[in-house]
Amino acid sequence: MWKKRTMVILSIIQIGIFLLIGRLVQIQLISTESFSNKKVNLIEKSIEQRTQEMVIDNGRGTFIDRHGKPLTNEYIPSLVLFPFLKKMEWPVEKLAEILHISPHIIIDQLEKAKEPFIFTIDGTPFVLKEEQMEKINQLHIPGVFAVQKQHPLEKTYAQHLIGFTRTDTQLLRSRYPKRNLSPHTEVGIHGLQKAFDEFLIPEGETKLLYHVDAEGGPLFGINVKYSDPGNPFYPVSVQTTIDRDLQQIAETIVRKHHLKKGGIVLLDIETNSVLAMVSRPDMDPRNPYKNHGAENQMILPQTPGSIFKTVVAAAALEKGMVSKQTTFDCSKKIDGVTPDDAHSYGMLGFEESFAASCNNAFATLGKKLVQQDPDILEIYAKKLGLYPLSGWQGDVYHETNFEQFPEERKGTIWHDAKDKRIPLAVAQTSIGQKDVRVSPLAVANMMATIARNGEAKQVRAVSKVLYKNGTTFFTFPQQPFSDEQPISPVTASKLQQLLRKVVVDERGTGRRFQSLPYAVAGKSGTAETGKMLHNEELINKWFAGYFPADAPRYALVVVELDCPGSQTVTNDVFYDLVQKIYELDNWDKNSQ
Repeated sequence: MWKKRTMVILSIIQIGIFLLIGRLVQIQLISTESFSNKKVNLIEKSIEQRTQEMVIDNGRGTFIDRHGKPLTNEYIPSLVLFPFLKKMEWPVEKLAEILHISPHIIIDQLEKAKEPFIFTIDGTPFVLKEEQMEKINQLHIPGVFAVQKQHPLEKTYAQHLIGFTRTDTQLLRSRYPKRNLSPHTEVGIHGLQKAFDEFLIPEGETKLLYHVDAEGGPLFGINVKYSDPGNPFYPVSVQTTIDRDLQQIAETIVRKHHLKKGGIVLLDIETNSVLAMVSRPDMDPRNPYKNHGAENQMILPQTPGSIFKTVVAAAALEKGMVSKQTTFDCSKKIDGVTPDDAHSYGMLGFEESFAASCNNAFATLGKKLVQQDPDILEIYAKKLGLYPLSGWQGDVYHETNFEQFPEERKGTIWHDAKDKRIPLAVAQTSIGQKDVRVSPLAVANMMATIARNGEAKQVRAVSKVLYKNGTTFFTFPQQPFSDEQPISPVTASKLQQLLRKVVVDERGTGRRFQSLPYAVAGKSGTAETGKMLHNEELINKWFAGYFPADAPRYALVVVELDCPGSQTVTNDVFYDLVQKIYELDNWDKNSQ
């Protein structure tokens, strides 16, 4: 009996030993780079325990503006010090002499350090001059390095457009299953960071590192290793079409007027590229989804109100439905019967109706147009670059239908095609209400299209991707908006006259902008949202246009969303922005 028990016990012990050996084989040979359900890289963890390091560059690509100015990160000539210096004799006086500071400042920071650090003065990195960098590195002191250290910019630019990154191991593996990337690698979650993630994903970090014992002392001497992916082409720079100076001006003005929800879109008309984009609510980098802060309102469909009358005007002009003799009863609401006490303008011609934003005029035209062709509003919205999407799309190497604005959503004109047979629904649609939704980016694109005499293009936010050495990796060309036949130059010219009349006419809803140094052409919009706050209806307040009117360079949209009608700042923001752009343009001319 005891022999049988002994054999059972020995068998259990033997099985246990084999299981332990199997586990060791799994840990040390098989799953070293992807251990457990959490996919832990045991080699990396082992190295982390035995090393201290200073990451000089995380290897992720960066964003620059159209002139090459940084938008996300910058490289600052910095002094890196390693903590083992406090345990050895080294010529701190020579270093202090190069920096023109007291040695005690350096020693004090070293005494507090447990890891490699950037030398600072008053909490700010000490910026080295080129001559100082050369002298420091010529000292050849172990643990003392002058390097170009990557730092995030103090001020963020166009944060909703550029977006943000996060570490997300599961997402990283699903996007790049064939690449051996560190689980600490950040991936693009939103905006251009998401759209261009495959370009930006790092080849590896550039860092200084050395091995330490359990107490943090040097393990293999005091030699510090410089680790670099060694690729002369990466990381890349994504050159946006943003103008950093204009972006800063736009953000300052939006902040000054306390615009809470909404924002601005500024386009370069010639290239149809985004020069500035601001969205509110603001985004908290630590918690971007708080209060919908991550949402870029400028690429999401909004109720446009009278802005949409521009589409009706274009269709009516091309179909020969209006002339100088055409008049409308602008004392009536959109049913043509009920008196409009708030806007009783009497009988107005077509141009005056557009300038005064007469609802009945465009409800009447819309009903006639849709009766002739039920799809006419979609057709002309598309001709003007307003619908359904406006952002750049195309093939980029192996990826088809690459989108520069991944969060852009399609606009809508009709939710139910049956509404095209209901006069009241058509009337409401014709004045930009009911189911009409278009993004501010799309509205800016429509204004740019009209300013270019009817040539519709897709909107770019990025012009090219550059290799590390500055050569071009990929160029995003200007692209036509669609295969749709454009509006005629004659129609475009008449639309330009209508938009200008909005500003110069005594009844024009944009007459406030007459005093601007740049002549403005544009269209206002006051859209009902159906929302209430303290017994006051909330509206979307728009002004969209272009300038200078006689030689257009800029298309600008300002919109305030879900705001009380008595407290809108849309016109203030538009006015100040045009004024500042004029001043900047003239300062540039005078400084040349």
